[in-house]
Formats: sequence, C-alpha cells, structure tokens
Amino acid sequence: MSTLQVKTELPFNELLKAVEQLNLPDLEQLMSQVVVLQARRKAPSLPKNESELLLKINQGLPLDVQKRFDELVAKRQAETLTSYEHQELLDLIDRIEKLDAKRVEYMAKLANIREISLSALMEELNIRRPAYA
Repeated sequence: MSTLQVKTELPFNELLKAVEQLNLPDLEQLMSQVVVLQARRKAPSLPKNESELLLKINQGLPLDVQKRFDELVAKRQAETLTSYEHQELLDLIDRIEKLDAKRVEYMAKLANIREISLSALMEELNIRRPAYA
C-alpha cells in the first residue's frame, strides 16, 4: 500500500495532487472506500441490505478497464483499430453490458424493497438513462 505525506490542513487541490501519486490498485481501493463514505454520509440510517445494494449500484468500471475502453473507442473512431483490438473492444462491450445488466438488477431489487418503480428509484438516485437506450 502506498503512503503519502500530507499537511495537516490540506487544500482540496493539494489533496488531489496527493491522490494522483497513488498507483492504480491503491486508487481503485480509495475510490471504493470513498463511495462507501459517501453512501454513509448521504444516508447514515439505511438498512444494511439497502446500503449494500447502493454500493453495488454505484460501483463503476475499474479505472484500467474504462481507460482501455476509451482508448479502443478512440482508435475505432480514428479507424486505426486492429482486428485483435476490435475483438478486445467487443469483449469489453460484452463485459460492460453484463455489468450494466447487474446494475439494473440491483436497482430493481432496491426499488422492490422501497416499494417504488424502477423509474422512481432512478429519479430518486439521480440516475439517468443512457443516451443510447
């Protein structure tokens, strides 16, 4: 695990500079813990099952996967994608679609617990439908 030296009173931009020093695994761990902290602050009295579902709903793609996906999409748009990279992009799209499907499943479970519609839950959580849907 990385260690960082920080001042006691740390302006936000200095904190961000410190975070930039983290390696990818430590950054992903920090992001995960920040999401947990955010969930606690927004809704400190949620039942455990709802909190767990919210964490799963808010879990994004790992940063390395998102970065590679963005790189491959850029190469596709520039028409410089190799056949190997094209297959890699298709595999990533499949992975992302499966993660999105699980996310919708978690949202449906949470909506059911709260006895509201999925649309109402998405509005409550400020989750927008993707532009392609």
